[in-house]
Amino acid sequence: MNAQQIKLLSVVLIVLGAGLVIWGFQLSGGVANEVARSLTGSSTDAVIYRYISGAVSLAAGFFLFLKKK
Repeated sequence: MNAQQIKLLSVVLIVLGAGLVIWGFQLSGGVANEVARSLTGSSTDAVIYRYISGAVSLAAGFFLFLKKK
């Protein structure tokens, strides 16, 4: 992979990660999550998975974007 392809991949990962975090945030205000939070005290697995995968994708994207070749 050349430097231009790596930069493109990093931008895609950053956008994907931001989208997943936003999606998780929107799900956290949903009815199913509110019911689960009131019964169990924690968010649903879907919200947590989106937060974690979004954070990993953002971190990988920023790492690739800022990496010196």
